[in-house]
Amino acid sequence: MTTCVFCSIVAGESASHLVLDDDTVVAFLDRRPLFPGHVLVVPRTHVETLTDLPEDEVGPFFARVRRVAGAVERGMEAAGSFVALNNRVSQSVPHLHVHVVPRNRKDGLRGFFWPRGHYADEEQARDVAARLRAELADRS
Repeated sequence: MTTCVFCSIVAGESASHLVLDDDTVVAFLDRRPLFPGHVLVVPRTHVETLTDLPEDEVGPFFARVRRVAGAVERGMEAAGSFVALNNRVSQSVPHLHVHVVPRNRKDGLRGFFWPRGHYADEEQARDVAARLRAELADRS
């Protein structure tokens, strides 16, 4: 057995309820779902975070996430879906995974799962945006 629980599922060494299994991803039901139909989509290759996923794999990976989101909405007769991932913080398994959760109005989930805030003022918002633009420019 491998030490990563998701790699173990990808390898077929651990039981799971598979939803999609192809050359790019394995998607399976979350063992502790927010709602029935909550799916995790993981890349076949072990990477810990989105920023670790090779650039040429991002498009194919998210094409599968998109496909799974549509299947979850249709299959669970949901009004929509919540699609999310964590990088390091709150990432219970250190293997990139995207949550696809069926959503309906008044289902009990309230937007994001943390309190939302505001920027102190326009200057702070401008400064934060400038810092992020600088990081993007440095990486292009």
